[in-house]
Amino acid sequence: MVDRLVNSEANARRIAMVESCFGSSGQSLAEQGRVLVGEGVLTKMCRKKPKARQFFLFNDILVYGNIVINKKKYNKQHVIPLEEVKLESLRDEGQYRNGWLIRTASKSFAVYAATSTEKEEWMAHIEKCIEDLLRKSGKQPPSEHAAVWVPDNEATICMHCKKTQFTVLNRRHHCRKCGSVVCGPCSSKKFLLRGQSEKPLRVCLQCYDELNRAQSRSIPPNQQRPPAAKATDTVAGASGGESSQDDDSDDEDERNTAEEKHDEPKFYGDGEKTEEINNHSSKDSK
Repeated sequence: MVDRLVNSEANARRIAMVESCFGSSGQSLAEQGRVLVGEGVLTKMCRKKPKARQFFLFNDILVYGNIVINKKKYNKQHVIPLEEVKLESLRDEGQYRNGWLIRTASKSFAVYAATSTEKEEWMAHIEKCIEDLLRKSGKQPPSEHAAVWVPDNEATICMHCKKTQFTVLNRRHHCRKCGSVVCGPCSSKKFLLRGQSEKPLRVCLQCYDELNRAQSRSIPPNQQRPPAAKATDTVAGASGGESSQDDDSDDEDERNTAEEKHDEPKFYGDGEKTEEINNHSSKDSK
């Protein structure tokens, strides 16, 4: 089905429309062989609270962004190569229903659909795209993925020491290895997590010790560097922090974003052939 859509005029128009909705805040999405498979709104679990995000599924990438004006303008574009993605279904718990995890080496997060049917559709289409990509490339799916961050509101005290209460001054931080919400002193170390960044990242003390032990086991004793030379660092100002709020670029408040009614996602395929025939017929009749 995707192969038939590659050179369709409708596909080119759809991709151009997505680019125009992101405007200068997004990157070019039109590439040879790229197909827009589907689009729709999903609720993304951000560090502060769940927020609606517009998602676009292509045959090789997954794109999402903040909704400024529904179907007209989006910003904060994120592009995820599908070859790096692993999906994991989530059980329904309380208000959080019809969800699944999108895992990659650099970032992992939960999303929720409006209904169980939409969840099934999204997951089936994404899985199919991943399967086709890996089959064509001969690559293996990634074995390591970034931790899913625990939302801020699920931790009133540090998940490491179990003592520190979070306040305006005692800010929350996230361990980049396990995703736990921890206080400054319990996340005062950094470690180089190559799948996520080229720079050392904040980790909790427990993960720091475990990572150091794993690193020591993997390096022969005569090649081990002294502790002072390791690619780790202490976070400046652990209580106030290198950044009192950890970076999550699409977790900003959208004060000007109005609530929009829910629209069912659109997945392109069987209707494409009919649309093309009608387009050609109308041209021929002129």
